[in-house]
Parts: sequence; structure tokens; C-alpha cells
Amino acid sequence: MIHQRFTLRQLNMMVHDAIEMQLSDEYWVEAELSECRERSGHCYMELIEKDEQTNTPIARASAKCWRQTWQMVQPHFEHITGQPLHAGLKVLLRVYAQFHETFGFSWIVTDIDPTYTIGDMARRRQEIIRQLKEEGVFDLQRELQLPLFTQRIAVISAKGAAGYGDFCRQLEENEYGFKFQVTLFPAVMQGEQVEHSLIAALEKIYDYQFDCVVIIRGGGATADLSGFDTLALAENVAQFPLPIITGIGHDRDESILDMVSHTRVKTPTAAATLLIDRLASIWQRLENAQQRIRMVQRLFSEQHHHLDLLQNRLSIAIERIMTHQKHRVSQLELQLQSFDPQILLGRGYSITLHNGRAVRNPQELKPGDEIETRVEKGVIISTVKQ
Repeated sequence: MIHQRFTLRQLNMMVHDAIEMQLSDEYWVEAELSECRERSGHCYMELIEKDEQTNTPIARASAKCWRQTWQMVQPHFEHITGQPLHAGLKVLLRVYAQFHETFGFSWIVTDIDPTYTIGDMARRRQEIIRQLKEEGVFDLQRELQLPLFTQRIAVISAKGAAGYGDFCRQLEENEYGFKFQVTLFPAVMQGEQVEHSLIAALEKIYDYQFDCVVIIRGGGATADLSGFDTLALAENVAQFPLPIITGIGHDRDESILDMVSHTRVKTPTAAATLLIDRLASIWQRLENAQQRIRMVQRLFSEQHHHLDLLQNRLSIAIERIMTHQKHRVSQLELQLQSFDPQILLGRGYSITLHNGRAVRNPQELKPGDEIETRVEKGVIISTVKQ
């Protein structure tokens, strides 16, 4: 039995005609990008769908966005989402089927809905945040304290990046003349390698002694922050033993890296300003403390001088009082001397005693009492007769 035979081209043409007849419309399709590359102005994508339970691929397809369409949808997508198309993104594409006799089947992209991608990104971000909080690591960085003198700085940035240059220049030209020791740990700051590169840099920093870590970027042509929104990177940063400052140069919503870091600023220059201002604040506190110490010393000196004056005055007063009291005692002694019985006896007076008591009234005596009369030169003993 002879079967009808076709050339490969004829068979492919039949497939082409069948597809054009059966799939003549455009369709919105949800998929994940497993690969995305630009060549000669066109964008070539590999689409994939994964099983939600096992995460294994259950469908694959190629897609192309021709130059004329790509020049319109690319800038719009990046403006809305803040990042370029890259592997791992969930996308909603409007496509139509195309089968070429030479190149085979492909979906041709005519539009991309950025709001769908934003929604998926937000969902994934919230899931990562929820997991970090459940693990108890979300706020760990904010429990760390920046050293009083934060001057030994480990910087993670792309080598030769404009942002790194701005950071170093800001530190070097600070108005206070503070000295900072900056060590660069180069890393990829954009694209699919961000997560792995930053984690590797943190592991190197761990072996050295620094006061803090600064993660900065700047000067890039796009605002791709997807690499800073991963669970593994967030876990490493959140649990790092040194305070981490982020200044990855964007004004859009915070990345998860920003959320778990110790301090988040917008730009590399702002990160440098933060370090300078902090050191200036500490320096001012020390200056104020020195002024207070000098003031206390001055007050102490003044009080000591005042005490010396009081002591001198007190000594003079005491000496004056003592002199006065001595003079008064001398006067009392003279007064007492004037009442000395011996002096009176020397003047010719006598004292008559009976039983050791002076006799002032003769009626106190009776005949037979023995009395004692004292004169200047001795004592006379007598007996009362009458």
C-alpha cells in the first residue's frame, strides 16, 4: 500500500495553514520567564509554567517580541514595574500563534501588562516578609547599635560604580576632617547574580573587623531592584552581626533588603552623610562634656578659693575672740584677786571661824565655844567666855 508522501516543507505549510485557521486571534497568556534576551533589537523569551505543588515545569514555549513592538512595550514595562524583564518574573503577555516553515512554532508578543507583574511581585514580597517575621529575624538588625565611633566601613558595591565614588568622595571631603577607613567588597548590583554576589561579599566581610557594612549602588541605567527582594539575601542581612546601612539609589518602594537592614537611606551620598553626621554628633557630645568638666573645675576652683577666704576670715575672727576672751579672763582674775582673804588679812583685817565657818554674828556663839581667828601672820585659838 502506497501512502501519500509530503516534503517537510509541504507538511510544515499544512501546519502553518492549520494554525492560522484555528488560532487566528490574539490571546492573553500567564507565564513565567525562564529566559529573556535581546538581540538585534528583538526580544527572545522562553516561557514556562510550573506545577504549584511540586514547582516542576508542566509547559514550555518560545516567544518573540519584534523590534517595533519591543521598542514600545519595554520602556513602558520598566517605567511601571521599576525593573526590566528577566528570568523568574511572572508576566501576562498578549500573543498570537505563528508557525514558520523554517523556524518552527512561536508565540509572537504584541503587548505586556506590567500591572500583572507588579501584583505578582507584591504577592511574593509579602510572602517573603511573612516568612521572615515567622522566623523571628525581620527586626534583628534594628536591635544592633552602631558603635560610637563608626569609622571602619565595609562597603559592598560594584567596582568602579559612580555611587561608590560619590560615597568615598563625600567621606573624604567632610567639613570636620574626620578620617574613615573604607574597604570595598565588589559585588554584582544588578541582574540575576545580585543575591549570590551580595551573600558572598557578606561572608568575606564576616572574617574582618569593621564597625558597620554599607550596601550601595548608583549610576545604573535601570531601577532593577528584583535582586534585592529575595528570601535568602534577606535572611543573611537580617542575621548579620554588624549593622548594615543600605543606600541602593531609588525613590520607589523599599526593597526587602531595605526593610531588614539597620538603616535605609536613598542614595550612596546620603549613606556617607549619615556616617559623617553621626560622628559629628558624637564629637559634639564630647565637646559639650569637656565644657561641662571645665565648668565644674572652674566652679570647684572658685569654691576652693572662697573656702580659703572664709578660712582666713574665720582664723582672724577666732584670734580676735580669743584675744578678747583672754583680756576678759585677766580682768576676772584681777577682780578675784581683790576678793582674796589673804590680801585682806595683809591689810590688818582678821577672820573669825567657828567650826570652819566665818562668824558674822556674835549671837551665833555661846560660852565655851572654841573659835579660830586668822590674821596675816597666823592663827589664834580662843574660847568664848561671854
